[in-house]
Amino acid sequence: MDTGFFVAWIEAAARAVAAGRERLTELDAAIGDADHGVNLDRGFTAVREALAADPPATPGRALTLTGTTLIRKVGGASGPLYGTVFRQMGAVLGSDAETTPDALADALAAAVAAVERLGGAREGDKTMIDALAPASRALSDAVRAGSAFEEALDAAVAAAQEGARAAIPLRARKGRASYLGERSAGHEDPGAASSVLIVTALRAAASCGSR
Repeated sequence: MDTGFFVAWIEAAARAVAAGRERLTELDAAIGDADHGVNLDRGFTAVREALAADPPATPGRALTLTGTTLIRKVGGASGPLYGTVFRQMGAVLGSDAETTPDALADALAAAVAAVERLGGAREGDKTMIDALAPASRALSDAVRAGSAFEEALDAAVAAAQEGARAAIPLRARKGRASYLGERSAGHEDPGAASSVLIVTALRAAASCGSR
């Protein structure tokens, strides 16, 4: 996978966030600040502008620029958390001109670990980790088992979706939603929902033939 693949991923993620902006904001209105969709859309719009203004030469640079821009442009906890996801992936991929599915799986696993350290959240806390962690494990397991890249991404998307669904009945233990206590149960977590969009965008980039 070259730089074009990762730029295509970010472009697909930006389109998905824009299309899902109102839904994400509605989810956040139920248990948060009611700004998740708006903030994330503003951040990814800025990322697209940054990538166009300073075309990255490597996959690592594309992801690092994405993360840095999200931290700078997205308010609340989402900016630092999603910024960490992309910056950590960029750091793991380094300066290589191309990368492999194994390296991508390792980069995503490192990103999940970095977000867990930053936010102190674990699976079951009803956060973005509930979608990202199972997606990362599914991708790694499928890649290690020798699955085709597209099949491995399908497994990651399915795991992210299932993780987000499984968190709906849980009580939030992190973030603003945790202030609601039992009232947070029964609501879909907006961070888990946006994480599903971003993992799905990775699969979409592969579908476009960008490699």
